[in-house]
Amino acid sequence: MVISIPRRQWRPLENPAEAGGLVNHNVYFEGKVQSLSLETAAGKATVGVITPGTYAFSTSTEERMVITSGTLGVKLPGGDWQQMAEGKQFIVAANQTFEVEAKQDVSYICYYK
Repeated sequence: MVISIPRRQWRPLENPAEAGGLVNHNVYFEGKVQSLSLETAAGKATVGVITPGTYAFSTSTEERMVITSGTLGVKLPGGDWQQMAEGKQFIVAANQTFEVEAKQDVSYICYYK
């Protein structure tokens, strides 16, 4: 027996408040890095994807970044390049700039303090 599920009908929201919650879509570096914001039990966070390339980010608060898929090269302030594989995390202090390099698509969750 095969059960047919009706095709979803997608339409853009004329009023984003219709979504029932506030999720911001963040786009950086001409769409090569994108994230969605959310509230977690640990506080504000973003989940995102980094496509291949090298990027520099500046922090305004402390950030804890956890790699959820792939491997990301990370150069923290004053440090050398390190490879962070899935499940690894790093912390960047507030008001710092750090660099990342992705050789393939990488996903992450970033928690803000």
